[in-house]
Amino acid sequence: MTKKQEILDIIKKENVKYIRLQFTDITGTIKNVEVPVSQIDKVLDNNMMFDGSSIEGFVRIEESDMYLYPDLDTFLVFSWDSEYGKVARFICDVYTVDRKPFAGDPRGNLKRMLSKMNKLGFDTLNLGPEPEFFLFKLKEDGEPSLELNDNGGYFDLAPVDLGENVRRDIVLELEKLGFDIEASHHEVAPGQHEIDFKYTDVVSACDNIQTFKLIVKTIARKHGLHATFMPKPIYGINGSGMHCNISLFKDGENCFFDDSKSNKLSDDAYHFIAGILKHARSFTAICNPTVNSYKRLVPGYEAPCYVAWSTSNRSPLVRIPASRGKSTRVEVRSVDPAANPYLAMATILAAGLDGIENKLVPMNEVNSNIYVMSKEERIAAGIDELPSTLYTALKEMISSNIIKDSLGTHIFNSFIEAKSIEWDAFRTRVTDWEIDQYLKQY
Repeated sequence: MTKKQEILDIIKKENVKYIRLQFTDITGTIKNVEVPVSQIDKVLDNNMMFDGSSIEGFVRIEESDMYLYPDLDTFLVFSWDSEYGKVARFICDVYTVDRKPFAGDPRGNLKRMLSKMNKLGFDTLNLGPEPEFFLFKLKEDGEPSLELNDNGGYFDLAPVDLGENVRRDIVLELEKLGFDIEASHHEVAPGQHEIDFKYTDVVSACDNIQTFKLIVKTIARKHGLHATFMPKPIYGINGSGMHCNISLFKDGENCFFDDSKSNKLSDDAYHFIAGILKHARSFTAICNPTVNSYKRLVPGYEAPCYVAWSTSNRSPLVRIPASRGKSTRVEVRSVDPAANPYLAMATILAAGLDGIENKLVPMNEVNSNIYVMSKEERIAAGIDELPSTLYTALKEMISSNIIKDSLGTHIFNSFIEAKSIEWDAFRTRVTDWEIDQYLKQY
């Protein structure tokens, strides 16, 4: 039985009435075109068009017609019924009217970077993400409040962790959709939660991140809560990260593992780490893409703000978890869940591959707590800082040919333009802090 026929049989069996054709814009926002199931043949034949001119970072009005090519492996039926029947979805790649991959499609761009990886002799890039989120109570009008739903802490249980039932429902829904859930727990901050799912190839993992966000928000709302992946919604407590566990494979073997080395890390692993450290400041704008992201990247709240690596502590940007063999991986800890995962992984991969191609050597491992080191001690150890604002991160990004090549000219320029507008809107806004600080004093 062909994949198409299998999908048609499921649609009939599940009584699917609508098909969502999902894709992601450059900001990481999920977009979709919904069509009645009567259009399924047109969908499966890659003949469904949409207007791309209204999508952030896509095209101008005179270039608006685009095709959505569904990835048949991403087909799934949501378990909840809409008012009019069941809804299924495909995640799509975006093509131009000339039937060529669209340069502004983040998912397609990641595939382009994987082709470069393949040419260097690697088969697969695996990603295991750890997205965190907060749960806030909804107001009577359905808008989110800033009232947390619990006062729990790391690994707390009910009744302290009032989000426990929400997490269970999210996990059950994700498992119905084929996710392999490894852990679910309360995070450090009140109202903060984490659900970890098993690593897979990077495109599938990024698809899973987008699906995960959709499911979390949907299930939370059914419990009268608002789920947010905003990096730092509340001052004075931990923000939300999305640690990315990365490994390169060839012929089924982990290229980061070498049993003959003292710490069992291969030369490729060291080179990859060195590339990430070299380009960390340049890819920060992509991995931490909002003004709010930089409220998380400060000392004292477990988020990395220094460019260093270690096998034994959690304060540096890059950590090497203890597992070895096929589980050997590089954990990049700066990424936050506001990031577009396809763009974040394209830039991190480009940085790591630059390290491998040029056989870069990383700085010495840092095994002491960087947060308590003085500035002089950090300088002596060669430890740089991540950008402290979106503005400085954009400046670093603009100066990097590696990041520009990893995104392509279209995405690179569109991202810079959109985020420069965002920074200016923030920069010119008069905040409550300024009123409290200056209105009476001056």
